[in-house]
Amino acid sequence: MTKTDLTLSGAPSRRAVLGALGAGAAVLAAPRLARAQEGTLVVSNWGGDWNERTIRFVEAPLVESRGIKIVRDLGMEPERKAKLIAEKRLKRGTIDVIHINEGDSVELNAQDVLSDIDFSKVPNYADVVPALKSKPFFVPWLYSGVTIIYNKDKVPNPPKSYEELWDKKWAGKIGLTNQLYFNYIMMAGLIKGGNVTNTEQGKERLIQLKELTQPRIYAAHQQLGAGLVNGEVDIAVNYKARGLQWANDGAPLAIQYPTEGAIAVMFGAALPKRAPSPDLANIYFNAMLDRKAMAGLAGASFYAPANSKAELSDELRAKVDFTAAQAAALKFPDYAHVAKNTAEWLEWWNKNIAR
Repeated sequence: MTKTDLTLSGAPSRRAVLGALGAGAAVLAAPRLARAQEGTLVVSNWGGDWNERTIRFVEAPLVESRGIKIVRDLGMEPERKAKLIAEKRLKRGTIDVIHINEGDSVELNAQDVLSDIDFSKVPNYADVVPALKSKPFFVPWLYSGVTIIYNKDKVPNPPKSYEELWDKKWAGKIGLTNQLYFNYIMMAGLIKGGNVTNTEQGKERLIQLKELTQPRIYAAHQQLGAGLVNGEVDIAVNYKARGLQWANDGAPLAIQYPTEGAIAVMFGAALPKRAPSPDLANIYFNAMLDRKAMAGLAGASFYAPANSKAELSDELRAKVDFTAAQAAALKFPDYAHVAKNTAEWLEWWNKNIAR
């Protein structure tokens, strides 16, 4: 962490067009975007390797190189969201760009703390996969899906679907993480012909899964990955990108795309309503979506890039992205439904599944 870092204390359907290319050719940056800039930009982001990759591929080469000073305000999303909401009463806020997932963007927009973005000032947005352009207040960046990750040395015939996890033969072999509790509720609601808002039945089915398989519950992604690597569990339900990261570190893992269609997850950024430097924020958003930067991020993180023209090799694209059929089958959560229920779901999860 540098001296400038701060750490917090406290039409066609979306899925049907996901595999399509971004419309039109790349838009040339306007002259004022091309000139050297001055000023300070406060970026709220996660820490760790996520922030390190952001600096390496986006901030250092494409933003700071232009003379813009970045102050990094790092922390987990609950604290960073709370800070943004607390600044609602201020005439001028302290954050220019906040890194969040799509669901958090919906929640924060409902709290009236995000601005719609003028995407005409973000030229690279023209190349974003059309199906990801669903919200005027959110810049799509990287995405993946909740898949079945398994030890191929121990599980020669893995579950082909979410529904096949509901089987006593997997007793003691499945690992879940508290971080994805609402994804698991949606996953359970999705089986047997359901959908991602079929969450009351989803909760009932998760209790059945617990009775059948006694899954091991981990606090976070990292602990789940360690459990998969050291043999505590043989199957994990987590983001495809996470499975690829763990496999890249040498674990004998493979990915199974569920036949129901994977529940999608997308990360990106937003513009707070009281951002001190909105013009610099637009430069930052454009840098996030740079073709070369997106290729570097995909290679380092194994998330699929939102920019359809990211300069990925054919091999890397085949690894991190989805086939046309898989992309069309992705299940995007109804985040208005999630925002309305997530507090109750978390309490239910902690009482009935996590303990």
